[in-house]
Amino acid sequence: MIEKTVKIENELGLHARPAALFVRECSKYKSEIYLKKNDFQINAKSIMGIMAMGISEGDEVEIIVDGPDEERAMSEIVKVLEEL
Repeated sequence: MIEKTVKIENELGLHARPAALFVRECSKYKSEIYLKKNDFQINAKSIMGIMAMGISEGDEVEIIVDGPDEERAMSEIVKVLEEL
C-alpha cells in the first residue's frame, strides 16, 4: 500500500468533468484506490463519492493505492490530478 498527499490546483476543484476524468483513470487499474479528505474516505472509482466530497481548489487529499499495480496507478493518478 502506498499513500501520497496532493494539493488540488484546479480553480474549480474536482467538479463534474475533472472528477469524471479522474474516475476514468482510476478505473484502469486493478488496485484498490481511495481518496481521503480530513476523516472522509471514499472509493476513488466512484464518481458519486468524489462529488460528495466537495473537493475545492487548495484542498489537500490523500491518495491511497493498494494492489498489484499500485506504483503505476499512483504515478498516473497524480499526473492526472496535476494536469486538471
